[in-house]
Amino acid sequence: MLKFTNVRLLFAALMAAGALMSGCQKNGSLPAQNASATQNTTKLKTEAVSLTQGFEVGSTSPKTAYDVSPTGSSSGDNVTLSGNSWNLYDALIGNLSGDLKAGSWAARIRNTGKITMLFDVTTGISTVTVKSGTYGTDGASTWGLFYSVNGGSSWTQAGSTITSTTTLTLSTFTITGVTGTARIEIRKLSGGTNRVDIDDITINDNGGTGGGGTVLTGKKFLFDASHLENAGSADWQIDADGTESVPIYTGGTTVETKAQRIPTPSYTGITSGTAETYWKGALSSWAIELVKRGELVETLPSGSTITYGTSAAQDLSNYDVFVVCEPNRLFTAAEKTALMNFVANGGGLFMIADHTAATTAGTDANGYNPSDRDGDGYDSPRVWNDLMTNNGINNNNPFGFSVNYVDISESPSTNVYTGTNASAQLVLNGAAGTASKLAFYNGSTATLIPANNSSVQGLFWRNSATNGGTANAMALLATYGSGRVVWIGDSSDADDGTGDTNDSLFNGWSGDAPSGYTSHPALHLNASLWLAKAQ
Repeated sequence: MLKFTNVRLLFAALMAAGALMSGCQKNGSLPAQNASATQNTTKLKTEAVSLTQGFEVGSTSPKTAYDVSPTGSSSGDNVTLSGNSWNLYDALIGNLSGDLKAGSWAARIRNTGKITMLFDVTTGISTVTVKSGTYGTDGASTWGLFYSVNGGSSWTQAGSTITSTTTLTLSTFTITGVTGTARIEIRKLSGGTNRVDIDDITINDNGGTGGGGTVLTGKKFLFDASHLENAGSADWQIDADGTESVPIYTGGTTVETKAQRIPTPSYTGITSGTAETYWKGALSSWAIELVKRGELVETLPSGSTITYGTSAAQDLSNYDVFVVCEPNRLFTAAEKTALMNFVANGGGLFMIADHTAATTAGTDANGYNPSDRDGDGYDSPRVWNDLMTNNGINNNNPFGFSVNYVDISESPSTNVYTGTNASAQLVLNGAAGTASKLAFYNGSTATLIPANNSSVQGLFWRNSATNGGTANAMALLATYGSGRVVWIGDSSDADDGTGDTNDSLFNGWSGDAPSGYTSHPALHLNASLWLAKAQ
């Protein structure tokens, strides 16, 4: 595994004239809406989400049988989901065509089976939401939500009994007076062979607006691979098992590894000691660290379309955060509408760019090089600026910044935000540690435009820039509607140095020398959790 060193930075500078392709790695739609209408479509809640469970378990189910031998065996019915233990009695986790599910998987209960938390939330319960529906062509079933405040010794039913329908339906239960430790159980109340699907359980606590403290598990992260993130010598994927022909800027194609939706082996096998080489992709370290923290990861594969508010299996409404690392193709008009509505209605968008020049034709007078890996005239800075100025909803840089067409290196920047902005402090000093150093190995900067969005906040600037200023930002965050965005101007920092063996990969994630030279994992992971509203 190659590591960045100061010698390597010198080599990169000497080779810049030939780096056109190398990049920073050196290596169904909704109608357009106006911004105010879009941002009012979701009612904000005052309580914090303390637990979500969507039963997304990767490529294989950890429980494929309703019951285990001997009948009613408690331990055999226990499964670990997002780092927590659940008991599925006369229930399984399925992905058949008859299952009604929000993503790839749902829990399915028969007879008088039940799904039980074997752990407690600690800040009480104010409301619980559950999606349910009738399995396949079965008849309707009834089920109920129960809660316990004494570790499961006794249970109380919350709200009314629910009758399943042939569509996946959201039910909300209000629970009063529960402020401490508590757990829930979902029971199928009508016996017999009719089955019911259960999905997307969410517990909202009584702890106020949340933030900090315990990291919430079960958040769903979707990594984009649909916009040629693997073109040229890039490999911005979490896991790729196949191959595909990808255009290159000189004409013709190269054979690149192609990511699939579900990474393999299954992430149910990931433990605290699992190596990032468990998956094959330059972003595998990032994804595996999220899984170790109890979160869920998938890929939007090549050939897919970004949607929001549709019935598509990978519609953005099924995810908390969409990660797009150095896209090399413009988003379509429908995709831009989907992205804007996803963020406005509460989603998190992680935007990563790379270096560029005044044009994508080649090296400019400043020595800047574009990173147009597929030769279509657009690289990631232009893709992001197009989203923010040509989306049909708000074309005036609604996230409060624009990307500069530059190619800079910084080794590293210690010009980090020191103010009291609570969101910035969570990203810089959150659950994954302190982010105090950010290196760029040919990247772009941003200009902040607080007049367009007062929430925009720089996180790092070039060492020569004014701390807290609007110029030469290397990383930033903002809110939009009820959603959040984070932008970083260099993709090298997410590169773990492994992936497609035909690409030139370097470890900018954790391999910089000397030790402690950068703090890229802390920045990316804290930002991910902030975007997901998980800390």
